[in-house]
Formats: sequence, C-alpha cells, structure tokens
Amino acid sequence: MSAEILLIFVLGYFILLYVVAWLTSRNSNNESFFIGNKNSNWKLVAFGMIGTSLSGVTFVSVPGSVGNIAKEGGLPNALGYFQVVIGYFLGYIVVAYVLLPLYYKLNLTSIYRYLQQRFGEWAYKTGASFFILSRTVGATARLYLVINILHIFILANLGIPFWVSAAVVLLMILLYTFEGGVKTIVYTDTLQTTLMVLGLIVCVIYILNRMDYSLGEAISGMQSRGLTQIFNADINSPGFFLKQIIGGMFITIAMTGLDQEMMQKNISVRTLGDSQKNMLSFSVILVFVNLLFLLLGGLLYLFVYHEGASFSQAGADLQSWGLYHGQTNVTGDNLFPSVALGLIDAVPPVISVIFIIALISALFPSADGALTALTSSFCIDILGLNEKNGLTESQKRKSRLTVHLTMTVIFFLFILLFREINSRSIIDKILNLAGYTYGPLLGLFSFGILTKRGMPDSWVIALICLLSPVACYFLQTYSAQWLGGYVIGIEILIINGLLTFLGLYAISHKTQTA
Repeated sequence: MSAEILLIFVLGYFILLYVVAWLTSRNSNNESFFIGNKNSNWKLVAFGMIGTSLSGVTFVSVPGSVGNIAKEGGLPNALGYFQVVIGYFLGYIVVAYVLLPLYYKLNLTSIYRYLQQRFGEWAYKTGASFFILSRTVGATARLYLVINILHIFILANLGIPFWVSAAVVLLMILLYTFEGGVKTIVYTDTLQTTLMVLGLIVCVIYILNRMDYSLGEAISGMQSRGLTQIFNADINSPGFFLKQIIGGMFITIAMTGLDQEMMQKNISVRTLGDSQKNMLSFSVILVFVNLLFLLLGGLLYLFVYHEGASFSQAGADLQSWGLYHGQTNVTGDNLFPSVALGLIDAVPPVISVIFIIALISALFPSADGALTALTSSFCIDILGLNEKNGLTESQKRKSRLTVHLTMTVIFFLFILLFREINSRSIIDKILNLAGYTYGPLLGLFSFGILTKRGMPDSWVIALICLLSPVACYFLQTYSAQWLGGYVIGIEILIINGLLTFLGLYAISHKTQTA
C-alpha cells in the first residue's frame, strides 16, 4: 500500500481523536486537567490504562523479543518476558492495597505531596524531579520507536525528514491534550486501547489463517523451534525467573504506584474502592494481553519461516532500500512492522492499515498521558499552582499551557537524541533506565511507609538520591567480575532503591511523627 494512502488513514484517525477531545474538554478547568474533577469512571480508566501501560514499545518490541538472543542485562528470549509480566501482576496488588489507600487518605492531587508531608520540602522536590526525569526519558524512548516506524514506512517516502515527522506527531498530541488533560485522556485512551487490542487480534487471526494453522498447531510449531520456554533456571543469568518476577513486581510498584502519570488517572476516580477495582481489573486483563503479544511474536517468526524468507537476506534488502541504517537482520523491533507492511511478504493492504492504526493507538495513550502528567507535576510540585499564591484561575491556566508547550519541546529534543541510539530491542533499554531513575523514588517512599523515622529537611536527601544510581551503574557494569559471574539485570531497580533507603536511614533520626 502506498505511503499516501496510509497517511490519509493516519490523518483520519487524528481527526477522530480531536472530535473526542473537543467533546470532553468543553468547560474544562485546571482541576479537570490535573485530576479530571475526581469524577472519572473506573471502568473507562481501567481499560484505558492497558494502552498506557503497554505503549507502542510493547506492540512492536515484545513480539520481536521472542526470537532474540538474550544479552547481558537484557530480557530473556522465547516467552521469558512473561516472567516479568507475572511480577507486574503481583506489583499491581501492592499498589492497590498499600499505595492507593495512602493517596486517597491524604486526598492528594500530586502523589509527591506525600513526601512533603512526611519529610519536608527537599524530599518533595527531589521525588517530583526524579519523576519528571524518569517519565521524560521513558516516554520519549517509546515515542521515538513508533515515530521512527511511521517515518520509515510513510513519511520518509514522501520526502519528509525525521525531525519534521517527530514535530508533526508531537503537535498532534499537543493539540488534543492542550485543554482537557486527564478528563480528555480517560476517553481517548479507551478508544485507542480498543483499536490497539482489535488490531492485535486481527493480526494473530490473519497469520494463523495464512499458514493454515490451528492455535494448537502454531504452539507446537513454536515449541519445535524453542520459542515457548518461559522460565529460566540459571541463577547467574539476567533472565533467572526469580530475578524477573521480583524485578517485574518492583517495576510495577515504582513505574505505576510511584508514577504521577499512572496514579493521576487512578486518583481521578471518585472513591478508593472503585480505584482498587480499576487496578485489579486492569492487571488481570494486562496479563492476558501481554500473553497475546508474546503469542504474536512466536507466530511472526513462524510466519517468516513458513513463507521461506531469510532474515539476513530480508535485512539486506531493507538496508539496500535505505529503510534501516546498519541493520543486518529483520528481528527484534523491526520484525512486526516488516511483516505487517509487506516488506518480507506481500500482505493484504487492509492488514497494513490495521497495523498502522493499532500502532498509533498503542503510541498515543503512553505519550499523551506522559505529557499531561509531566505538565501536572511541574505545575503542582515545582510551581505550586494549586496553592493559594494569589494567582487567578486565568493566570494559572496561562502558566499551565506554557508548561505544556515547553514539555512538548523537551520531548522533541529527547526524541532526536534517541535517534542517535541504535538498539534491536528498545524495551530492554527502557526497563534498565527505569531501574536508575525510579530507584530513588522507591527508596524515598519505602522509607516513609516502612519506618517512623524522620529526616532533616536538607539538600543531603537529594545528594543521596543522586549518588545511589551512580553506585548502581558501577555495580551493574562490573557485577560479573565482582560477583563471580553473576550478572545484574532487571533487579537493579531493587538495589538502587535499597541503597537509597540505607542512605536515608543513615541521616535519619527517631521521631514521633509517622
């Protein structure tokens, strides 16, 4: 299918989003933008959060990871990612019954206000700053992956440079989140999650029919090629099952429970009970959707073998067409788009359209939510716009819109930075980066919840939170040498949080305040 026709479908999709945004952002104000007037429907939030949690990275990178050879610190191959998913599920239970009750009890708009109430201004600003850094890096990495695919398969064919592609996509996101914020995103995320899941199901059904396989035959074919292994029993491997499960649990606690973007939607629900129902429903569905993505990954590799295409030859063809720079094979993040858009085998045009729409639907819930959450956190936590500071509602709105635009520009610059990084599977990089940026948040909140000790309201708190990731970097880099062959992988988040916790304990003192 031509790039022009695909672009028409993409533009039609954007128009649909703008209509939803216009309908939901009427009569909106700052409270609507930040927490949706605390009137969001928990069922819509639960379903829409699937798209936010999965993102375009899951849509492309998880299926491609099934056939990857595991690298040091990276995800295991075959269905090993499901070990992490099991950990995710356990983490959501902790978030639902430990963190959500705390946030509702304190009636928080920004979850980092808890750190202010517990420890003071330095802990509060440090926590908010680490969130802004964490979400900016994670969101732009996800955005880069999908924008790069849209650029390669659509916009580059029209002679449009990459930086223009990135700017156009960010402008689209900016326009439909500019006014409504969370109030709008609850509805747009529901629409986009629906389209993403439908696209996933259609692609699975198409591949099964094309190969004339039943589901059982496909699983047998995956098994014969070693693509069905889930659990890794090698304790020295970064894919060891206990590392993956426990690491996945703490990733969820940190990247969901201590993340303003994810919690912003949850605390926009009217009651704690409904918010907990949202979290548990969402976690169960997420397990099955991730399993479906892994199944799709196995099917994609079977499909290429079935059609008789050589990965290395297909990669050479793609390189000769100028579509990939320095790529030697069509695996990892390149596999799904290469098959769906007909570069390995000519698929029906409708599949290409479904893939592009589903990919965008996977991209936007994570991107629009991150942009809104970062704006909210900066306005509330750094600028203090929800405090009684003498500003009128109109002045606060002007400040919020300025921050929103500035965050969009920062996203654009980070995307250009990721353009310079070449990786077969960007989900590895995102989970590893999360270990460094979310670790201090995990340490701060854990210390506040698990102890009754106080701390001096001092810059030393920020220093400890900065030094812990630095120490973790050296520990992870030299772990095999220092620890007798043991390679630190996904558990770097736990180590980072523990180092932060111990550092905070060292400067703490006994107090009656809990």
